[in-house]
Amino acid sequence: MTDSLIRKAAADFEAKFGYAPTGVWSAPGRVNLIGEHTDYNQGYVFPFAINRHTFAAIALREDNLVRVGSSFSPTLHEVPLDSITRDDKNDWAAYPFGVAWAIAKLSEVAGSGFDCYIESDVPVGAGLSSSAAIECAVGVALNELWNAGLDKKTLAKAGQLAENEIVGAPTGIMDQSASLLGEADHGVFLDCRNLESQVIDLGFAKAGLELLIIDTKVAHRHADGGYASRRAACEAGAAAMGVSSLRELNESNLPKAHDLLDNTTFRRVRHVITENQRVLDTVRTLREQGPGAIGALLYASHESMRDDFEISVDELDTAVETAMRHGAFGARMTGGGFGGAAIALAPTERISEISLSVIAEFEALGFAKPEIFAVSAGPGARREI
Repeated sequence: MTDSLIRKAAADFEAKFGYAPTGVWSAPGRVNLIGEHTDYNQGYVFPFAINRHTFAAIALREDNLVRVGSSFSPTLHEVPLDSITRDDKNDWAAYPFGVAWAIAKLSEVAGSGFDCYIESDVPVGAGLSSSAAIECAVGVALNELWNAGLDKKTLAKAGQLAENEIVGAPTGIMDQSASLLGEADHGVFLDCRNLESQVIDLGFAKAGLELLIIDTKVAHRHADGGYASRRAACEAGAAAMGVSSLRELNESNLPKAHDLLDNTTFRRVRHVITENQRVLDTVRTLREQGPGAIGALLYASHESMRDDFEISVDELDTAVETAMRHGAFGARMTGGGFGGAAIALAPTERISEISLSVIAEFEALGFAKPEIFAVSAGPGARREI
């Protein structure tokens, strides 16, 4: 599948632009094992890069024009490199436009225009970071072609800057970090305050476990108000508690927060504080006991997102509860919320039963049919050809 998409990206680039690309670069989507809405609070996250990728075929131009096309949209978007701004007309092209703008800004290189064609097998709207995969594939390509000299951590910052300033989504840095720093069979334990990262052995295959993605087909958009209002509540809670970010608080601060904050803001703050601790506990448990012991932490994370952060939906709750009833060690919604995907960690021999049971339950409740597939942890963004 990967090889065919690489070839298709190159061939479709040539069909669209009339000449061959300089190369094809790839970046994976990511699944967040645990640590949701902690990244922009300077907390801890624990994602891994998955074996689903976005491929960017790119060649530099001699002028200042940026043109981007894709297999998932008939529109060819174009803009002068020095005229990239936030604009609703950019649509999905805001991601490659934004990362070009951000790399030029962070590296201070005088980049030239370029043509770009995108192929991807990362599901859109499933919480698997299809947007960051676009940013990182384009980012590693331009970093090379422009001789920008940025390291992977700075490229992650470029992706975040693109989302914040050009796309208009107030997201953190987790998705780009996972897509750039991932390694096979390992998760990326990331401290979002200082961007220090460690790769942690997951040990799923050795333990006979698989991670199922249950894409509910309920699409979400980070630029919509739900995400922004949660972030605003976290910032308000931190300000009221007299700290620069919720990272500076731990569970011993919860009684004071309860007394000081209104109920909604307190629950938002409680989720972030307890989720940070769950990330630390998950990494420690993996090291000391192995992956079969982290199930309760995954489910506790889902309960916190459902009840305290209020970002789950009926389809996600159904996926999680059904997976747990049919043999998953742990399950939770993953991603920004308000739709997208759930994950379930389960023994290989229970995968079929869980999948069929979730599909049957969705049908019984009148939900759209979910897409269910297993993922493994793979390497980060790189040049393919």
